[in-house]
Amino acid sequence: MEILTEQGFTATGLDAVLKRATVPKGSFYYYFASKAVFGAEVLKAYDAFFCRKLDRALTNEARAPLQRLHDFVEDAKAGMAKYRYARGCLVGNLGQEVEALPDGYRVQLNGILQGWQTRVASCLELAVAAGEIGRQVDCEELAEYFWIGWEGAVMRARLMRSGDPLATFIAGFVNGLPR
Repeated sequence: MEILTEQGFTATGLDAVLKRATVPKGSFYYYFASKAVFGAEVLKAYDAFFCRKLDRALTNEARAPLQRLHDFVEDAKAGMAKYRYARGCLVGNLGQEVEALPDGYRVQLNGILQGWQTRVASCLELAVAAGEIGRQVDCEELAEYFWIGWEGAVMRARLMRSGDPLATFIAGFVNGLPR
């Protein structure tokens, strides 16, 4: 997962993965029929990891719903800074190289983003119920907008080696919500 978040799928050779994992090639092929199958499993693991992060922030009942979004962003900023902005979002990274990826990845990536979108929509619905944002909003549409912008902010944070794009994104997103 680490090497794929740093380099992407197509730029990462199987030998680099095996070296990082200290696994012989024969053992790899015992568990995975191909690099494509391996990559799909890594995506599943990344999704599970990321969903735990989202759930930890977005379902924290001790915090107001919009503060939960800020908490998620702060956690992401800290995570990116920890690795000096060398790692981004695996889903976003692979989305940028989707035309070169094996069949089925497009559907898998879109499904993962849809799951994350549903989590943000639920948090936004709580914000509506709490009166933090206006009732006229379409929370599903706002959640989709969130992820479209978020992935761009993560890409820009890596480019700039700074958490500033993440802070700019969440400020603009929240400030643009109808009250």
